[in-house]
Amino acid sequence: MLTGDELTDRERQVLEAVVRSYVDTAEPAGSRTVSRRFDLGVSPATVRNTMSDLEEKGYLQHPHTSAGRVPTDLAYRFFVDRLMAPLTLSQEQRETIAREMEVTGSALERLVRHTTRALSLISNELGIALAPRLGETVLERLELIQVSSNKVLLVATIRGGVVRTVYVDLPVEVPRATLLALTVALNERLAGLSLAEIRRTMPERLRDAHGSEPGASELLNIFVQSGAELFNLNDLEDPRIHLGSTSVLAAQPEFESGERLKGLIELTERRDLLASAVGSREHRGQLQITIGGENDSLALSDFTLVTAEYRVGGLKGVIGVIGPTRMPYEKVVAIVDYTSTLLTRILET
Repeated sequence: MLTGDELTDRERQVLEAVVRSYVDTAEPAGSRTVSRRFDLGVSPATVRNTMSDLEEKGYLQHPHTSAGRVPTDLAYRFFVDRLMAPLTLSQEQRETIAREMEVTGSALERLVRHTTRALSLISNELGIALAPRLGETVLERLELIQVSSNKVLLVATIRGGVVRTVYVDLPVEVPRATLLALTVALNERLAGLSLAEIRRTMPERLRDAHGSEPGASELLNIFVQSGAELFNLNDLEDPRIHLGSTSVLAAQPEFESGERLKGLIELTERRDLLASAVGSREHRGQLQITIGGENDSLALSDFTLVTAEYRVGGLKGVIGVIGPTRMPYEKVVAIVDYTSTLLTRILET
């Protein structure tokens, strides 16, 4: 595999010029355009010869309908690894991201959805996010709220801002004092445990928790039965993929043809594939960028994924963007990096 070490200084300059030109214009770059737009200090003929050398080495390709050349996945990889310059977002861009992420309450899912919308808006790519897996997260507290004389709302607050609720119909009216006493008992025995542990040991832990309050035994039995729904790990372990607005991506030149637009729409409908692609990435505290054919799935071979982790408690989620390989990498990397840091800060305060 080529590493880029075999490129001369001139080839690197011309390659960077072609990448930047194509990213900006979506038009194949010709030698005259590159020579006129970028001050390379050489003639168009020299640029043309250098572009031919880069094509032979696999960094550029020559569309049949154009005299110009476009970057290959290898060219974008070289640009990202060797040529990309750090970019600092403007104050206006940072404020826009923060404003789009403003939500009332502390629901994690809602905040993640707002974050994907912010990423789409600022980057003009498709925002994408994966909520954390919650099976090993911890129950913070339980509440039993009397809605009417024969209906109780079970509310479980899970570390990370997730709240789950279940309505329960009661066969008999339960005194308020009983609800309060049972709430205390439930929290003493279940709060601080992981959801998986609660599911596994709940009947044993609650066997003698009802005390002597009127109706407590009946209510406890109902709670144990409803707990299967309240702590449904199949639901909680389902990777929740969130997507921003597809329209920003559909407006890009790559999707002007009906066939490619159809392919984009079909991709966004394959949430299992996207969840697998995003969830399997190893970040180790760094952004991950996979370009075109570097992606494991053939369905993503025309796309670039830029992702970062965010943290909530001891859990990790993933946010980022997906877009064509013709992507303003410096801008997108800065946006994803800043947004993941901001999301973590919001969740941990």
